[in-house]
Amino acid sequence: MSDSIHDETPVPSDQDSTPKHAPAVPGVLRVYQTGPLTVVGFAGQDVPDEVCIAAYRDQLFKLIEDFQCQVLAFDLTGVVLVPSGMLGVLVSLRKRLERVELYNPSKDVLDVLEMTKLISMFEIREVAV
Repeated sequence: MSDSIHDETPVPSDQDSTPKHAPAVPGVLRVYQTGPLTVVGFAGQDVPDEVCIAAYRDQLFKLIEDFQCQVLAFDLTGVVLVPSGMLGVLVSLRKRLERVELYNPSKDVLDVLEMTKLISMFEIREVAV
């Protein structure tokens, strides 16, 4: 693992040859690292609207199961807008995991988490990317 949270080394799968850092939706959700600590992100883009939320939820739940994830970290570098549906996904993930970490959230994202009183559910970290 590198010092960066964006470890782009492909992780082979027993079921297919697709690297696990491949996006679920092209150019959006990326998996940077898998294992007990799994790191995902949105490649510096805002989280798309509610249409994609169910697909993200399904992919994230599968990652948790497939890699025995205990801590799920979201790299929010460059993300300004998080749809309400994604906040719901974060809360449901937190109920399944030991911890959910949010890396480099913007002031806007922090403001929303504070206003909704969800901020205490997550560990906020500033990390190098």
